[in-house]
Amino acid sequence: MRRHKETVITAISTSPATRSRPVTGRRPVVRRTATAVGCATVLLAAVAACGTVENLTAGQRVDRAVEGLGDKKSLAFELSLDAEPSALAKLAGEAGPGEEMPPEFAEFFAGIRVKVSVESRKPIADSGEKDLVGTGVELSGPDGVLVEYRVVGHHTYYRADMKAAGEAMGFPVPTADDLPESEKALEPVLEGKWIKVDNRELERAAQDASDRDADADADADAGDGAGGADEIDSRTQQKILKAVRSVVAREVTFSDGGGGDGVERVVAKASFRDLLTGVLDRLRPLAGELPAGVELPTDEVLKDAPDRKVAVEFSLRNGDLTRVSVDLAVLAEDAKGVELPLVVTFGTAGDVSAPSGATKMPTSRFRVPGNPLTGGLLGGF
Repeated sequence: MRRHKETVITAISTSPATRSRPVTGRRPVVRRTATAVGCATVLLAAVAACGTVENLTAGQRVDRAVEGLGDKKSLAFELSLDAEPSALAKLAGEAGPGEEMPPEFAEFFAGIRVKVSVESRKPIADSGEKDLVGTGVELSGPDGVLVEYRVVGHHTYYRADMKAAGEAMGFPVPTADDLPESEKALEPVLEGKWIKVDNRELERAAQDASDRDADADADADAGDGAGGADEIDSRTQQKILKAVRSVVAREVTFSDGGGGDGVERVVAKASFRDLLTGVLDRLRPLAGELPAGVELPTDEVLKDAPDRKVAVEFSLRNGDLTRVSVDLAVLAEDAKGVELPLVVTFGTAGDVSAPSGATKMPTSRFRVPGNPLTGGLLGGF
């Protein structure tokens, strides 16, 4: 079994799409379709990476391209919506009266970009934490970077354009002058400067918080047998992999999508409801082995899953995977004439070095109730 398969399965089990709690049919369309297609995209990428399509020429090319990502020492992927603000507003409006998306929100979300960069001394698929030179995440809006953090050595570096984020989201953000004397240490955060926190201190603080939560919940959990381990062990990963492979191999078809200018395209198609239902049916017997807090949607919830074909397009250049895209609008109830492509592009890592001049921030500052950074830093963002 190829060396990166466990990483793929871990991504499936921990992705926002699979960790979301079940929702009703009244869930806003944009969020519902994003979650649905997020599941489908990860699953279709997983089947290519898992080698279940070795008998298909198109699938083999995707297989090799996905495996090639793990062979790189420098890698970045960027997630974006390649859509017009009007398309977002239209799909959001389908959720019902009173849930329409304001034009400024539509423009903001249409311009959002999330970029993740990783640089290692070894091929990424073979890398452990000690091998990583640095990792970074950027959240950008139409006018530039809103939030950025980097993990280099024993430190996490963070900065945010609080004013721009507040303006984009339509709420005021306090300035450094608004801080009380007891919170003046947070001035660099509000001024958009780099701060740094010792990861070892963060881990101790997170463990302390976890221990307090465990003590508080001990009586409620006693004797109910609920919950599982915090992480999926390798044996359970293999079980999940086998379950996913068996269903995806049956439900997914790969075909040549044409191309030009040195780019070839492969299209993977599947019925979203059949794919999701089949995978979840295979995973239910493993529910007790999944991490605590992971809830599988019920059969009743799955009845609301769109019964439509989902197509994921893989773009390859010289055998390298450069782009994956899927149209979110396909799963909307009434999206005639609307396209909402979710796009992931791949390339080399951006700057993941330690920024100079960062202000050392004591971990105690993040234990303050209501501190907006507490959940991010202590929870690993």
